[in-house]
Amino acid sequence: MGAMTASGNADFLQQAEACFRRILAALDRFDPDELEADLAGGVLKIAFADGKNCVLNRQAAANQLWLAEGASAWHFAMAEDGQWLDTKGRGPLPQVLADVLSRRLGRRVVV
Repeated sequence: MGAMTASGNADFLQQAEACFRRILAALDRFDPDELEADLAGGVLKIAFADGKNCVLNRQAAANQLWLAEGASAWHFAMAEDGQWLDTKGRGPLPQVLADVLSRRLGRRVVV
């Protein structure tokens, strides 16, 4: 059982890292005057021009990615089709993040 857990955890970490890299690549196309994104240690921090932040981090113990912005938080788990889906049915990670960024930046954003 220990080997399966380690293998499952390694798969999670690999999938989470791939997701973070895709999102970072999309965020790197934004004007730095709008937002800046930084990925370090399993935490993707998005800093906005007004000094506020949005944070996406991995929660390996739960095999989830957690997104926090202001007073809102979302937990995403990997679905069988490979999408990171909100555990409360609020949508896939790219859509939720795009909605957050669209609201913060005042224009429609796609991630």
